[in-house]
Amino acid sequence: MLHLRMITPADRTDAVVRIVESTVGTTHLVVVPGAARVPPGDVVMCDVAREAGDELLHELRELGIDEDGSIAVENIDLSLSARADRAEEEAPGEAADAVLWEQLREATHEESTLTITYSAFMIIATMIAACGVVLDNAVLIVGAMAVGPEFGPLAGVCTGLVRRAPKQAARSLVALLVGFAAAMVATTVFSLVMDALGLFHSGMLDRPRPNTSFIWQPDPFSFVVALLAGVAGVLSLTSAKSGALVGVAISVTTVPAAANAAVALGYGEFAQMWGSAEQLLLNLFGIMLAGVLTLLCQKLLWRTQRDHWRRTPPKV
Repeated sequence: MLHLRMITPADRTDAVVRIVESTVGTTHLVVVPGAARVPPGDVVMCDVAREAGDELLHELRELGIDEDGSIAVENIDLSLSARADRAEEEAPGEAADAVLWEQLREATHEESTLTITYSAFMIIATMIAACGVVLDNAVLIVGAMAVGPEFGPLAGVCTGLVRRAPKQAARSLVALLVGFAAAMVATTVFSLVMDALGLFHSGMLDRPRPNTSFIWQPDPFSFVVALLAGVAGVLSLTSAKSGALVGVAISVTTVPAAANAAVALGYGEFAQMWGSAEQLLLNLFGIMLAGVLTLLCQKLLWRTQRDHWRRTPPKV
């Protein structure tokens, strides 16, 4: 269940109440006239089944509540209410399959904005990966994958394309490209500093590295894994399964490939640099392709389920 708290202009409160009451899957409606001060208006609260949340939010935004008032949405972790149970049964589809597009847009907007913090995480993750590829240490590689924040912009590009929001897609793409460029430049400098300190040397790249050689040697499995990771990543975002998103982060060779390319560039190992760049681009393209297709499938599936429910609503 979701909890909605709205500040509504007084002249639109009745319309909001009618929308809430007519939306299947809503309950616990509360209206507090004149309670809001900034902005002034009435406070309206209700609970709604996740399956009905997207449609309700769409209608509220059409009334301009988000412009002249506010709409806050929270997940309810526990609700002990027979009426809430009935509301979830009445709502179309299953909660796990429902996509809250507004929530997805907000989540990807926050995660795909080019900020100092985002850039710092990218640079730190790539430097950790550089240590991993030079030392042939799989543990460091996995750690760098987990630290890297690149899936946020990737998801932002996918969401922007599916929602036909070119500004969101462009902003996410800029964050992705600038983030990787800054990280690779910083890691190249980092590797040269480590070389000057005697901690790195060119022979480390030339020796056999069985644990990390896959990073600069892309193959068909690289693209297959990227596709699967893209599907899993989008599903984790739309279903709020953060644990699954961590699994996605440590399954794709994006940050390690960028790190290996940066170190190889510093030592003039252009064959490894180009192989790593190919691995990076292959993973990024595979994730974005799978993410877009997954969101399109979810959109089509949910529309089909909702239309079927409207034709044959369940008896409760």
